[in-house]
Amino acid sequence: MTFNALVVEKDDEGKTRASVQSLSEDRLPEGDVTVAVEYSTVNYKDGLCIGPGGGLVRTYPHVPGIDFAGTVETSDDDRYAPGDKVVLTGWRVGEAHWGGYSQKARVKADWLVPLPDGLTTRQAMAVGTAGFTAMLAVMALEDHGLTPGNGEVLVTGAAGGVGSVATAILAHLGHNVAAVTGRPEQADYLTSLGASRIVPREDLNETTKRPLEAETWAGCVDAVGGDMLARVLGQMKYGASVSAVGLAGGAQLPATVIPFLLRGVNLLGIDSVMQPYDNRLRAWGRIAGDLPMDKLEAMVQPATLGDLPDLGRSILKGGVRGRVVVDVNA
Repeated sequence: MTFNALVVEKDDEGKTRASVQSLSEDRLPEGDVTVAVEYSTVNYKDGLCIGPGGGLVRTYPHVPGIDFAGTVETSDDDRYAPGDKVVLTGWRVGEAHWGGYSQKARVKADWLVPLPDGLTTRQAMAVGTAGFTAMLAVMALEDHGLTPGNGEVLVTGAAGGVGSVATAILAHLGHNVAAVTGRPEQADYLTSLGASRIVPREDLNETTKRPLEAETWAGCVDAVGGDMLARVLGQMKYGASVSAVGLAGGAQLPATVIPFLLRGVNLLGIDSVMQPYDNRLRAWGRIAGDLPMDKLEAMVQPATLGDLPDLGRSILKGGVRGRVVVDVNA
């Protein structure tokens, strides 16, 4: 039995090349469950793994794809049986372990979750790690007191995958969403997702010498980090929280502790990779109930395995809007 997969190889000079290849099943890594993959998606990490590796890939040849959804073919674990629909995000699959850019995957049962009721495998991958992370970020803000009516909620990097889903979820929950983007042509797209205001990136991407500015935001989902996050921290309302989900603007944080000490601001780190099982189920349940499927569909760009090398380069340059759904069997 053979299957198709996107395989990344590295030559003696350290250069990588990605191509779709036919592989035999004995090439699959060890694991408890073999899944017939139906859909995957494209995240920033995927762009790194398709291309230079970004320090994430341990050995070559490698099959990237940090997310997938499909149907169980075989299982050595009682929790899953052939025919079950499952979803995988995180656990360093697609980085240290062969991932979802393949018609078959073999993984540990602990890494899977059942496909939530009300979602198809395609919709689950329209969500993917980006949408899962967005939901975790919203849940963290809620756990720290955010409720509709508190004021505007800021979403930075709003046209990206995490930002798009966060915007749609927050708007659906009744929040006024201020969406930050450096791409003015995306204003209509963000408004269609529910954003009530568009904030140009240049309004926030410069640091200020003042540790505190006017109290503006009741909450924030930040995918940018760097100077923008430092600026936003000084604009949060008293007791408000920022969910930090990314570092598109840099890993440094040129901030002071003043917002934490004088306004009780909370900086909440969001990790989707190693989330415990129970919280994964909670987040996926919330996604099925609180993410409007029509808004999700509006974010989707379809793709095939053959499209992935170009998409990997594009997402690293900030050129991918919303969510990409990869039909690995097309």
